[in-house]
Amino acid sequence: MKLSLKQQAVAFSLVFGFAASALAAEYPKVIQTAVNQGVKVTKSFPAASGMTGWVLSREGQYSIVFTTPDNKTLVAGLMIGESGANLSQEYAEKYIPKPDFSAEFKELEKSTMIVEGAKAPKSILYAFFDPNCPFCHMTWKALQPYEAVGLQVRWVPVAYLAPSSLPKAIEMLASTNPTAAFRANEQHFGKEKNPPAKFTASAYPEIAKKLEKNAELMRKFGFNGTPGIVWKDKSGKVLVKNGMPKLSELPGMTGLPEQKIDDPELARFR
Repeated sequence: MKLSLKQQAVAFSLVFGFAASALAAEYPKVIQTAVNQGVKVTKSFPAASGMTGWVLSREGQYSIVFTTPDNKTLVAGLMIGESGANLSQEYAEKYIPKPDFSAEFKELEKSTMIVEGAKAPKSILYAFFDPNCPFCHMTWKALQPYEAVGLQVRWVPVAYLAPSSLPKAIEMLASTNPTAAFRANEQHFGKEKNPPAKFTASAYPEIAKKLEKNAELMRKFGFNGTPGIVWKDKSGKVLVKNGMPKLSELPGMTGLPEQKIDDPELARFR
């Protein structure tokens, strides 16, 4: 029997509706509750101790949660194996889709920045920083030995941490030698120094606008604070690191041999 177009449409909707219902029924109730609230299930996978891992996404942000073997309880948070391994991180690296920051990187190359390090660099890092950020300062200290052997760091200023962040950033960018002004800020970091009162957004509207644009770009990379480090690996893939990196990560990030760092202030980052 040949069905009319209308009958075919009704049949399709019934089949599709049944399939969708069946798919939804595959989710444990605790996961379905999240789905009903607008969360999307990207993937599920077998996890440790008989649990099931779930990669969830909402508005481009991913997270991993777990359900117990009886599917009645949802567990969110850090999962540590008996050997001490961070299983949550391992699962995230394996199952969470890696974002493509190619378009953002092109924008980053044209951003307002302060260049420090090698003039003919063997490798380049970009780093979003706030003049009052202590972890940016630690990152600066850790990268100095790498700058000595061919690294160039392109520091991208933002201003949000403290009331003095904006005038400090404006003072650097308004300087005849921004790199020297940046280095002076780092060399005297922690010592109270308020920039002259003249360095305000109203006095330097173009620079203030550039700083706002840098902050928007920082958010596009998914950074929720500083430092935010961006670089390309040997294959040309854009990679990001949110926060102060461990010293052991620096050779991989810079593509340069490991450098001796004996600054006692950096010992906790080994």
